[in-house]
Amino acid sequence: MSDSDEKKSVGSILKGLMLQKVPNYANKFFYSLGFLTATSLLLIIITGFIMVFFGPFWWLTNGFGVYIRSVHLWATQAFILFMMLHLLIVFLTSGYKMPRRLTWVLGSLMLFLAFIEAEFGYALRGDFSSQWRTLQASDLYNGAALGHLINNLNYAQIYGIHIIFVPLLILGIFFLHYLMVRVRGIAKPYKKGIKYKIEKANHNILFIRGGVLAAVILLLALIFNSPMIAPTTIKDVSQQSPQLMASTLLQEMNRTSGTATYLDNIQPYNYDTREVYIIKPYESYITATGSKNDLTAFDELSASEQQTQIDNAAGYFANNGKINTGDNKNPDIPVVSTLVNMGKSGLYEGALVDENSKLNPTYVTRFLADTGVLDVKAEKLRITTDQYGMVREETDKLPPGAWWLAPIGFMDHTFLKNDDNQDRDGAEILGLLFLLLVAFPYIPWVNRIPEFIGADKLIWRGTKKKKYKETVEEKKKVKKKKVKKNS
Repeated sequence: MSDSDEKKSVGSILKGLMLQKVPNYANKFFYSLGFLTATSLLLIIITGFIMVFFGPFWWLTNGFGVYIRSVHLWATQAFILFMMLHLLIVFLTSGYKMPRRLTWVLGSLMLFLAFIEAEFGYALRGDFSSQWRTLQASDLYNGAALGHLINNLNYAQIYGIHIIFVPLLILGIFFLHYLMVRVRGIAKPYKKGIKYKIEKANHNILFIRGGVLAAVILLLALIFNSPMIAPTTIKDVSQQSPQLMASTLLQEMNRTSGTATYLDNIQPYNYDTREVYIIKPYESYITATGSKNDLTAFDELSASEQQTQIDNAAGYFANNGKINTGDNKNPDIPVVSTLVNMGKSGLYEGALVDENSKLNPTYVTRFLADTGVLDVKAEKLRITTDQYGMVREETDKLPPGAWWLAPIGFMDHTFLKNDDNQDRDGAEILGLLFLLLVAFPYIPWVNRIPEFIGADKLIWRGTKKKKYKETVEEKKKVKKKKVKKNS
């Protein structure tokens, strides 16, 4: 096959995929939003594939990797923005009316999946924002009774969902959505008096707009990199505040930490904190070093005596008691001191990772949450929930954060402010709003709201309110041309 033949075949394929004849208003910018959404999605797929190929260390440390990560972030921002604008135009022009109701439903589902996919992406980025957001999102999932299905702290699970499961759903819905548009064409004005004509689709201007968008995304990623503030580690806590580390260990031992007493509709953290954070790491140390096992003396005590020892040890470290691994009348002090020293060297976090999985840092993240250091750091960075943290990045500079989650912040600051089940109720409200969005075309009277708004006049500007006759006349012209050709 020659180059010219190959170009023709590629051109014919593209021609077959795209609409050729459209209403004259369809060449306006408003009707390019779907194509711009697809352009953004293509950039997301390309950069996502590159990032998966090279891995987290590359996209966090390599200069070009940081740039690709930044393009991925900006493309995500554009993807959601243009999808929402596209949905808005369809709403204002009543483009969801029969026989396009299912097209609206598919678009709404895709928008919802985009929100979910973006949050999973934040969870995988590898910076402090990931660490903090995964912790906050876990409360949302747990409050919505989804924690037994989705553990947002499980990196391996979220990684699989983000790069395989949700993308396949989005792509499947996207192609089905476009197929319906391809078959039925661009939605016609619902008002009978709007004059328009069918003309050739201007593909050139469409690709120019897509190219400009891609160039803007690439430029923004170059100027405004995706921020990267190193995540907090247990090693950091042990070195900077050994007494805090010791006090937290004793809370885990006493089963009084935030993780041990986690209350919600479900219990995703139902492991024994004493077993996970004290016994197993300490036993791994004893096995490796052959040192004296001070836990043996503790285990021989009665429950009341154990409680007394824990309380005494907690008082000792609360009063800035030294980290002492030597002989002590209270066995808890050398045990905890040993674990603090393990933390300083990085061995303690390694032991927790080995207990669970190298790609499932649940134990590590929950322990850090119990220390309280994540809350303090997030507060300084102004990214806590009560600071509308979900709508900004780790700095107040560009790029923006998940601005589309602002409604959650609004609810948390207003009518859900004093709600003990804030996460659960917020999730339920969002779920109901989403269902309302999906069902909107099917709700009598409500689906006529855009007609009363009248914003379609701005979108169809340039058309005249006359009885439509062009389609019939054009059909007659086409028939005459065919007759002449045949003759």
